[in-house]
Amino acid sequence: MTPTSTPPPSQSGHAGIRALVLAAVLLFVAGLVAGVLYPHAEFAAILRWTGLGLFVPFAARRRSLLIWTFFAMLAGAELGVDAPQIAVQSHFLADIFLRLIRMIVAPLIFGGIVTGIAGHNELRGVGRVAVKSIIFFEVVTTIGLILGAVAINLTQAGAGVTLPASIQAAVPAAHAEGWQQILLNVFPENIAKSVAENQILQVAIFALLFGAALAMLPEPKRAPLVSVLQSLTETMFRLTRIIMVTAPVAAGAALAYTVGSMGLATLLPLGKLLVTNYVTLTIFLLLVFAPILLVARIPIGRFAAAVAEPAAIGFATTSSEAALPLAMERMEEFGVPRWIVSFVIPTGYSFNLTGSTIYLSMAALFAVQAAGLHFSVGQQIVLLATLALTSKGIAGVPRATLVVLLATAGSFQIPATAVLMLLGVDTLMDMGRTALNVIGNCMAAAVVARWEGELKLTP
Repeated sequence: MTPTSTPPPSQSGHAGIRALVLAAVLLFVAGLVAGVLYPHAEFAAILRWTGLGLFVPFAARRRSLLIWTFFAMLAGAELGVDAPQIAVQSHFLADIFLRLIRMIVAPLIFGGIVTGIAGHNELRGVGRVAVKSIIFFEVVTTIGLILGAVAINLTQAGAGVTLPASIQAAVPAAHAEGWQQILLNVFPENIAKSVAENQILQVAIFALLFGAALAMLPEPKRAPLVSVLQSLTETMFRLTRIIMVTAPVAAGAALAYTVGSMGLATLLPLGKLLVTNYVTLTIFLLLVFAPILLVARIPIGRFAAAVAEPAAIGFATTSSEAALPLAMERMEEFGVPRWIVSFVIPTGYSFNLTGSTIYLSMAALFAVQAAGLHFSVGQQIVLLATLALTSKGIAGVPRATLVVLLATAGSFQIPATAVLMLLGVDTLMDMGRTALNVIGNCMAAAVVARWEGELKLTP
């Protein structure tokens, strides 16, 4: 009789920990759902607190930014449900984190691009990388627009939704920009102004030109400045690690504010749209991103591990900018040259907002359905083409997607009220689309580096 084999203690221990974490998350999610359906039921709170309690021993034993960020998000959501008044006041912690991030973004981009071009003689490769990046961005975002339109047409999430009489919201004035203005906005007129206004693409363009000019100088004149900029860039990456220690607190505060200010009950009228959004984002990850990684011969598991922390920070804070420094650091550790990372990822913030393009097409057609309008396939194609143009160069604008939607809605006789309905779940949808934006920009850097033959995967 053959004796039954038992798994090694380490394997059984890991399996037990995974089961504990899964149980904790499922209990917490079940508590949130119960809180939506039965707002005054005590068992909903018991489920959530039990889930948090099960997660504490696991988080306490791990020194992982991802684990602590995830735990802080759960704790923040619970604070938003149980003590919304306190939760709303905690948003300043997330704002402090975002200010610290904005402080280091411009020096990181500038130093990374300039030292890559002038310090490593990559001047000839800049044009190729720029062209390949733009081609990649346009293909992927177009697929995102189409997938979002298909998804909302299948689910008809906006059909039967009752429009409110009026909605008052603090949304920036909507106006569509022509392609000339979009192109003009890429170039800086004052680098100090670009840094102050957080126009990262303009900073990248200035760094490209500065690096090209520096590369043309004789070596004796070039070397001292390159050395200083290399030290600056290394210092900024070290500073990034210091700031990222506060990321879990910022993530928890941001989610606490979201849940505390909105309340779980606001999810019910637009719940179908919320589900459609996240299912579509998941499908895009599996059917678009995963095949691209396979074709580019990029190991999916290692890539997922590299982008997990930046994506989690983007999800919790709903800010791609908050994840940018860590995303750049992780992709450089993954094996992408610094100068490619420093160019592709900031450029992608204007041209490769994949999650935002999915949301734009989905939200626009949701508004069409909610308003009781009937767009033919041809009209939907024209609408998507308009969104593809007007969505470029909107990074840094508050509620940028709503600005684009309102500008486009006016051109297609879509009531503004139908668009402003989305304010109820915009932040929750923004979490998913921001995480996808971060993943997409990291993937673009890896794919372009592979395309250039420059990807050197670290062992």
